[in-house]
Amino acid sequence: MNTLLNAVKRSGLGSLLLLVILLAVVLPLSLDIFRLNLVGKYLTYAFVAVGLVMVWGYGGVLSLGQGVFFGLGGYAMAMFLKLEASDPITTKIQSTPGIPDFMDWNQITALPTFWLPFKSLPLTLILVVAVPMLLAWIISYAMFKRRVGGVYFAIITQAVSLIVTVLIIGQQGYTGGVNGMTDLKTVLGWDTRTDSAKYILYFACVGLLVGAILLCRWVQTSKCGTLLLAMRDKEDRVRFSGYDVADFKIFTFCLAAGLSGIGGALFALQVGFMSPSFVGIVPSIEMVIYAAVGGRLSLVGAVYGALLVNAGKTLFSETFPDLWLFLMAALFIGVTMAFPMGLAGLFESHIKPWWIRKQSERRMNAERIAAAHAAYPQPVGASAPKGSLSAGVSGQQA
Repeated sequence: MNTLLNAVKRSGLGSLLLLVILLAVVLPLSLDIFRLNLVGKYLTYAFVAVGLVMVWGYGGVLSLGQGVFFGLGGYAMAMFLKLEASDPITTKIQSTPGIPDFMDWNQITALPTFWLPFKSLPLTLILVVAVPMLLAWIISYAMFKRRVGGVYFAIITQAVSLIVTVLIIGQQGYTGGVNGMTDLKTVLGWDTRTDSAKYILYFACVGLLVGAILLCRWVQTSKCGTLLLAMRDKEDRVRFSGYDVADFKIFTFCLAAGLSGIGGALFALQVGFMSPSFVGIVPSIEMVIYAAVGGRLSLVGAVYGALLVNAGKTLFSETFPDLWLFLMAALFIGVTMAFPMGLAGLFESHIKPWWIRKQSERRMNAERIAAAHAAYPQPVGASAPKGSLSAGVSGQQA
């Protein structure tokens, strides 16, 4: 047991282990299926927050358009689910059976060509990651190769999120417009609305999130992670050392986009719909807040940030329906002002030193007791209670 604990300490994965215990054991045993499904939805946002830790916390590049990649992954999965729900038998009352209902409403008589790949689940799973990463590569290559960064890059990503939102809403016949894609019920005939399916999807989400954290942790501990930190602090020095700074930024931005796409796909599976309201500027800024509250340098802290912020939204909106927006604003401002480095910074600056100090005090007390016992050994056969120094002294004098 001690060997296992020492290995966890050396690897620095103790916080991840505690998170896994919380998500995989504590919450499923303590929450009903409705609340657990809500937590599963919150965890889909955590994929975006983990990606932001990489691109913002480590790469030093603030992106205010991560909702675009979340939405693209969600729409990719929603397109597959919508095609499955639009079989000719189910849609026989339409003018053109076999196509999604919103296409029929907009007088489209044949399935568009770009929808055809989403008839295949394996191809859809590939596109869930590939489409967001492709768009991220186009944006980042165009910007970073020209050394565009800082606030300019943040504004550009905001503009991209606005453009994509307008495009989705405007192309109602192909995307469902402002209503999005609804009535997503089955995956290869498997009903995702049952309680057992919700449990399976929740644990699948937890497993993939842990895998995403381990992947990002591996990147952080590699040479790439060291260079990302160096670029964040002294970009010119890294460039003068012979490294192409743009390539590392492009890689990190694409990695964050791929993780966001996975989160969006899991969101569509668990919630059963996808709409442009998850793509725009407001949700993108909220996703940055998740990382800021949790700690933009902590992968595990980002998950806690996503859980805390979304749980606060749910609690405040249920308890104070007229004031919940103000309460959420107070939560954001209070946390960021009191703990500039987020919840992870609070742990590093207060909780961890307190724990180390208490452990040191316990160890010193144990050493003092051991030294006292060594100085006054208890005679064989003495009946004095264990740990009694007076009994040992009197026995020695006798």
